[in-house]
This record gives sequence, C-alpha cells and structure tokens, in this order.
Amino acid sequence: MDSSDVHKRAEGVRRLDALPPERAEEALKACCGSSAWVKQMLARRPFSEEGAVYAAAEAVWAEATERDWLEAFRAHPRIGATKAAATQGATAASWSKQEQAGVADAAADTRAALAAVNDAYEARHGFIYIVCATGKSVDEMLSLARARLDNDRETELRAAAGEQAKITRIRLEKLLQS
Repeated sequence: MDSSDVHKRAEGVRRLDALPPERAEEALKACCGSSAWVKQMLARRPFSEEGAVYAAAEAVWAEATERDWLEAFRAHPRIGATKAAATQGATAASWSKQEQAGVADAAADTRAALAAVNDAYEARHGFIYIVCATGKSVDEMLSLARARLDNDRETELRAAAGEQAKITRIRLEKLLQS
C-alpha cells in the first residue's frame, strides 16, 4: 500500500467519524447488511484511525448472532444475480456488481450451473451462498459452492459468516478510500 492510499484511508476515517448518524449508518450498511452490526459500529465511533475501524468491525461481527448473519446475507444478491433479497443501497449494489464481475462474462452453461448450485445450496442450507467473490473467477466460485454444498448447516453458516467478514473488510477499505 503506498502513502497516498494510507492518506486517503486516514481521511476516510475522519469523514466517517464526522458523518451525522444517519449518513454514517447508510455508509456502514453498504459494508454489512446486519442492522445490529451497523448499530454497534455507530456506537463505537469515533474511530480516530483505520486500524480501530477494522478491529471494531471484527469484534462486533464476532459477537453477532445467527439472526445478524442471516440479515447480512440477505443484503447480497445471489452470485450471478443483480438484486438482493433485502433492499440494497446504491453503493452496496455497485460494490456487489464489481465483486461479481467475473460472472458477467461467463459462458451461458457456466452461469446456468451457478444458478443451479445456488438453488441447491439455498434449498439445503436455508440461505444464499455467500462467498467473497473479489478476485475470484466464476469457475472458482462455482467450485467453492459445490464443495460447500455438502456441509451441514452449522458448518456452512460459520463458513458463510467468515466470507461475510471478508466482504465487510474489503468494503470498509473501499469506504475509507472513497
């Protein structure tokens, strides 16, 4: 990371700290769709420095309940789709599209296979397949989905929560850098 990135993120922390509560809520909700996570992050402001933002995000997520996790998952579109089950703000929708960029150019049969595994996954586990798609090809995402399909629900819930934590971290970095 170069010094301009560090400077941008430091400015981003100052902006986040200075936002009125409703604007800060909107910004944090773009990073994670759990209302409990957002509420706890708001309560921990001001952060003063970048590391404090990430540490708070991890600590709050570590205390999250299954209900919080499922709410966060619903804020994402299925891999290969553009619309989430829960209402997404414009920033979150834009980030989802960027994160899933590898799916847009996939062959029709690959997209169909991904849709089928999404259906099977959701039927088995009761929530959408969550994977940190940033930097992954559609084939990688499909392979991971197939591998995780046979997990029991508890194992998969924890795996999905771990993926959500990765997504949240990446989105916080984007938030602070924007």
